[in-house]
Amino acid sequence: MTNRKGRIGSSFEDYLAAQGTLEETNAMAVKRVLAWQLEQAMEKRQMSKSAMAAAMRTSRSQLDRILDPENDHIRLDTLVAAAKAVGLNLRIELVG
Repeated sequence: MTNRKGRIGSSFEDYLAAQGTLEETNAMAVKRVLAWQLEQAMEKRQMSKSAMAAAMRTSRSQLDRILDPENDHIRLDTLVAAAKAVGLNLRIELVG
């Protein structure tokens, strides 16, 4: 237990780790952020889902899976294609 800025107790990450859900929670958070960023980029470029799917050379239903914040089973090459379709690059890094 630490006392930082008047707070006592462990961090939320410590709690999730103790519950055994830290990795799953982090994966879901990353997917939600990626889906949100893709939707924002589509909106900025005034790109419809149909146009986005065409640019990715995929189906609209596949695009819906990519944009679904609850679906964290998306391949990296699919995310790269989605980013490229909206003029962005995907950057992934490992941190310690």
